[in-house]
Amino acid sequence: MKDTSSYASRLEEEKVTLEKELATVGRRNPSNPNDWEAVPQETGQESDPNDRADQMEHFSENAAILTDLEVRYAEVNGALARIEAGTYGICEEGSEEIELDRLNADPAARTCKAHMGK
Repeated sequence: MKDTSSYASRLEEEKVTLEKELATVGRRNPSNPNDWEAVPQETGQESDPNDRADQMEHFSENAAILTDLEVRYAEVNGALARIEAGTYGICEEGSEEIELDRLNADPAARTCKAHMGK
């Protein structure tokens, strides 16, 4: 069994960073706290059509950023759960150990090098 403490620390740090980044473009969904939703830019003023178009563009950008951050957030949480379950560092495709250099590059890796991208 690998010593997972350094990986757990890195993952916890990344989780905090991701939560901060997620909060800049979205908020937790009140009906599902495990989900995030993009928020529109608040101006506090009545907008002309051009301002509304800019706001919608900003909202769309936030939604795209939020999606990417949510994916990584789920990967980090999944890795932390695998540490807790004692299955961290085991390839989900072939059950072999994930190479240390791969885990060092991405502590949330779910597969070994042979199964990357599958």
